[in-house]
Amino acid sequence: MYRVILASESPRRKEIMEQMGIPFQAMGSSLAEVVEEKEPAAMVQALAAIKAKDIASKIAEAKDTAADMIIIGADTMVFFQENVLGKPKDRVDAVRMLQMLSGGEHEVYTGVNIIIRPVQGHMESISFAVCTKVLMRALTREQIENYVATGEPMDKAGAYAIQGRFGIYISEIHGDYYNIVGFPIAKIHEKLLEHGIDLLDLK
Repeated sequence: MYRVILASESPRRKEIMEQMGIPFQAMGSSLAEVVEEKEPAAMVQALAAIKAKDIASKIAEAKDTAADMIIIGADTMVFFQENVLGKPKDRVDAVRMLQMLSGGEHEVYTGVNIIIRPVQGHMESISFAVCTKVLMRALTREQIENYVATGEPMDKAGAYAIQGRFGIYISEIHGDYYNIVGFPIAKIHEKLLEHGIDLLDLK
């Protein structure tokens, strides 16, 4: 039976795993996330791979090799025209991001890197990216500043949480909702099924 390691301390990603009833252990990566890729899908996949490989290395260093393991790394970024929006540096930055996104359509990309490491056999790696298009209502400066003052956007890519109070300002999404939250669980499940592993069967 596989043991699932989530290479993230993100509360949203942990909550999605818990909602699906998938047993897992969360381990955060401390490596600097710097990549050369500029294309959205390649960028988030590279960032996800940094996290997954870092946790795989830590597990190997700890000689924790008694169980088959699945290590899942993910990274989410918001893209608008030529702008790449990660987490805001401060409230001023959050306001800037939301003013940029207000009234338009943007894309949310999540890159996923999955390392399948059986006790016996060869290690495998799966890498992919999922894109969801999001249409945001036009917001006033006051609405943006009031939202930023709640503190909710400060650890979110693009400076908003669709699963929180900001959801009221999202008029349309095209694609996977969970991808916007930061963890495209349906595609993760699908990719692992292709390798003969059903996350819902893990106990």
